[in-house]
Amino acid sequence: MKLTIDVEARDGAARTGSITTPRGVLPTPLFMPVGTRAAVKTLDSADLEALGIPLILGNTYHLMLRPGAQLVADMGGLHGFMDWSGHVLTDSGGYQIFSLEPKVTDDGATFRSTYDGDRHHLTPESAVEIQTLLGADIQMVLDVCPPLPSPPKVVQAAVERTAAWAARGRAAFVAGAAERQDRGLEQAQFGISQGGTDVVLRAESARRTVDLGFDGYAIGGLSVGESRDEMLPALASALEHLPEDQPRYLMGVGDPASIVEAVALGVDMFDCVLPTRHARHGTILTSEGKLSIRRLEFERDERPLDESCGCRVCARWSRSYLRHLHRLKEPTADRLLTIHNVAWLSELVVGMRSAIREGRFEAERRRILDVWG
Repeated sequence: MKLTIDVEARDGAARTGSITTPRGVLPTPLFMPVGTRAAVKTLDSADLEALGIPLILGNTYHLMLRPGAQLVADMGGLHGFMDWSGHVLTDSGGYQIFSLEPKVTDDGATFRSTYDGDRHHLTPESAVEIQTLLGADIQMVLDVCPPLPSPPKVVQAAVERTAAWAARGRAAFVAGAAERQDRGLEQAQFGISQGGTDVVLRAESARRTVDLGFDGYAIGGLSVGESRDEMLPALASALEHLPEDQPRYLMGVGDPASIVEAVALGVDMFDCVLPTRHARHGTILTSEGKLSIRRLEFERDERPLDESCGCRVCARWSRSYLRHLHRLKEPTADRLLTIHNVAWLSELVVGMRSAIREGRFEAERRRILDVWG
């Protein structure tokens, strides 16, 4: 199911529009919160609906281990399991697996479960099968994500293996069309390009991925230790070879400066654990930058987290109260701070859409970089 992007407006390379799927419409640019284990940490599906979140990410690695892909399928797929009417994208599990230093061969990756130590083997074909059982709207092909910095030969090997695995993953996905139809599933599959910070390898990987004819395209292996100055040329090199009429997804990027710079280059979709992880550590995203709710100066502060934020947390509770909850490790603190951070980052990206439509994106980019750059 090839996904196309209907571009409503452009401002330079930045673009805003929509991606129509059988489940609905995804406005772009778009930030998706990460629901690692079929839940965005501390939030439920009703919270996400209230926030107007159209798409979340589920983690294949964790879900295949707990509770298991077949159980999720038996419970109606991720949508039925979570009682979630929005879209779901599942990653392939590649990033998590490679962070565990698995044994990797041309066939696939063998790793031990972080839950019970059991040994598992994931291949491009089984990644497709697992994500079909999970029932996501968009599934990702299995790729090789090298750490950065890595020697050139390691990055080159990752590009080669990613291309080989992409071909196998695409073939398995195409071969499974009848099975998905029998189950009433309408899924898209995105390819992933790699290449580290090498602009030549980035271009090569993007071209080889596009040649396989995926339904959308992702750029992986960035924001994994390199500086933004190193990331952006590599990203631009990949984007130059991705189709104009299909979605472009930059994986694992969630800081405001990197998002606005990537939107300026023509990226449509983002995901990251940043807003939820920050919330659990008492770090708040605001129009004036990061704020640590732990600071003593907020003990008697009656102001909201961000006076310019329209979220329901800022409309109701003070910094003083939220600091009190966080200081005592009340679970309510994690939930309220997460609601704010997710709402704030989502609205930042919504603001980028408006800026593109109104031809003032460069001013918006400068404004964000002045605070977050």
